[in-house]
Amino acid sequence: MDVMQQPDTAGVAIADAVPEEEAPQSAVSWAAIIAGAVVAAAASLILLVLGSGLGLAAAGGSSGASVAKFSVMTGVWLIIVQWIASGTGGYVTGRLRTKWADLHTHEVFFRDTAHGFVSWAVGTIIVAGVFASAATSLLGSSARAATLSGAAAAQGAAANPAAQYDVDTLFRSAGGSADQATLAARDEAVRILTRGISFGDVPDADRDYMAHLVAARAGISQTEARRRVDDTIGRMHEAADAARRTAATTSLVTALSMLVGAFIACVAAALGGRRRDAHP
Repeated sequence: MDVMQQPDTAGVAIADAVPEEEAPQSAVSWAAIIAGAVVAAAASLILLVLGSGLGLAAAGGSSGASVAKFSVMTGVWLIIVQWIASGTGGYVTGRLRTKWADLHTHEVFFRDTAHGFVSWAVGTIIVAGVFASAATSLLGSSARAATLSGAAAAQGAAANPAAQYDVDTLFRSAGGSADQATLAARDEAVRILTRGISFGDVPDADRDYMAHLVAARAGISQTEARRRVDDTIGRMHEAADAARRTAATTSLVTALSMLVGAFIACVAAALGGRRRDAHP
């Protein structure tokens, strides 16, 4: 007897199934996100100002803090700022969101963590905007001051007190006098050093010329003058390299602290959302 094959009704059933209706509201609770972002931004600003005051107090103490120690303290404080501010903002976002009914717990967890991440991102943009506005205002004030003082603007990078001291040691003489010719030679040396360091190194021709200036103004031999020039250029190279290393370290620590803040915001939002659902 032939076996009767049953018709495949699975495809028909799937085709005839009525699709689920789209949710009337978006899954994103922007009100809760903005509230958490504002809280995180305010907490970040307060903590950054507090850390700035504590850092200045530590640096201005009688013992003084080394550059390495100060950099470590700054990095640790940035992580603390992100931890507290992002955690607070994420928790507020989770507690203030609307209750999502008839959703699987996995979907609720994803939405909460996504809300925490978006809240952290908005708060970070707010803080960055505030600091960018402050920096623009500061640069505008500096530009106006430089316009009023052309001599200070001509100094360029030599406005650094450490660089000024290095140039002063070049023309230091036993008599201790600084006539107008010496001051003019000093300004010329500043321009040569600034240009040479900015381009990588001071050419030998400029080194010989500076040694001639130093020997004539300080009353020392050409050999001693050349040694002074080489030592000064070496110290300025070390200072520039240290500044570059500090900038690179600061960038890496800032990026790390921001990643920590994003993670904490997600976790805090998930905790806040769980508490929100536990107390309807």
